[in-house]
Amino acid sequence: MSQQKEYFGVIEAGGTKFNCAIVDKERNVLSYSRIPTQTAKQTLSNVVDFFNAQKAKGYSFSKLGLACFGPLDLNNNSDTYGNITQTPKADWSDTPIKTVLEQKLSCDVFIDTDVNGAALAEHRWGAGQGAKVLVYITVGTGIGGGLVINGQPIHGAIHPEMGHMLIPQTEVKSVCPFHENCIEGAASGKAMAFNWGDDVKGFPLEHQAWQIESDLLSILCHNLLVMLSPEKIIMGGGVMSFPGLLEQVVLKTEKRLNGYLKLPSDKTIVQIIQAPQLGDDAGLFGAFALIEH
Repeated sequence: MSQQKEYFGVIEAGGTKFNCAIVDKERNVLSYSRIPTQTAKQTLSNVVDFFNAQKAKGYSFSKLGLACFGPLDLNNNSDTYGNITQTPKADWSDTPIKTVLEQKLSCDVFIDTDVNGAALAEHRWGAGQGAKVLVYITVGTGIGGGLVINGQPIHGAIHPEMGHMLIPQTEVKSVCPFHENCIEGAASGKAMAFNWGDDVKGFPLEHQAWQIESDLLSILCHNLLVMLSPEKIIMGGGVMSFPGLLEQVVLKTEKRLNGYLKLPSDKTIVQIIQAPQLGDDAGLFGAFALIEH
């Protein structure tokens, strides 16, 4: 008698879009939908509709991985465990996203930050395999950072919030409602559009916008290197897809370090700061990794 195939729901929940999919144990994406991030009520209603439609097609699942933008309450003993807490994303603060999805879809939801999920996926299947300390940075609508040490995504009092690391004041204006000079406020996609206009991706790499962007991201990488001593800093997200940006960040980070870090003979900055090997699938595979983890 053949064994019934097992399916899983996965969600990469971001500030711009919710990537939703059904996957099997081999990480094959069997069904997919990109749902725009609107109000919490509307977005979650659309997400539930998608997964219920997949169940009707025969893709039944009892486990769903949710790699979600934050901040999140990840304290297992908290009454609000699995809630989005105080987020800059309008209308989403205090949303009980884990509870809503569990109740509406009758499944167990395994939740962590989107960047912790992506970090875990890159550690297991991507560019971070074998790294004892791995940081995953996404530079998109916002900026976030996930941290995996010895194969474990790290939580402390809450979870890493690397996007709100303070940096020196710059000539660009911050879009963060909480901080005047954090990296997300100055260097996120939202910040770039605010400071330079929506056509910023049409500017050449030599343009001041991208030179300032690479300067700011090199400050972030410098701080991560001296604080966490990561073997890999993997930089993904829509902004990082701009041609030449990653290479500029690597060069400027090395210049900022000024020879201070004596790395092992088999390690260079260009080997540490890299693009995601899983590409655009890092988030979805991260959600799946949370189920396995």
